[in-house]
Amino acid sequence: TSPNASPLADQIVALAQKQLGIPYKWGEESPSKGFDCSGLVYYVLKTLGVNISRTQATMYKQGTYVPKSELKPGDIVFFQNTYKAGISHVGIYVGNGKFIHAPQSGQVVSYADLNSNYYTSHYYGAVRFTN
Repeated sequence: TSPNASPLADQIVALAQKQLGIPYKWGEESPSKGFDCSGLVYYVLKTLGVNISRTQATMYKQGTYVPKSELKPGDIVFFQNTYKAGISHVGIYVGNGKFIHAPQSGQVVSYADLNSNYYTSHYYGAVRFTN
């Protein structure tokens, strides 16, 4: 169990980690077919009983806002202006400055560094669906 994390947060991280290596597939949300970024988050949260919408912009409005300085494992991180204007990418924070996401076509679900120049410059915000 990670420090300061709720049981649900630990389950979110564990289930996200089980998807590592699954291919990116636009519009998909299942381990058998693949995931796009919001599909991965949708699948993990929905599987754990969190009622959540399918798109990044609406997901962001459904959770409780969390300042970047207070991120905990299981929080959902959002990025803007990655391939289109506005919120356009999402991942699951796992701690130590890392998050799990479905990056883009031709890649697989993997870890990324929240503090890299790219993700720092595109960071939009984070929300929490756990207590």
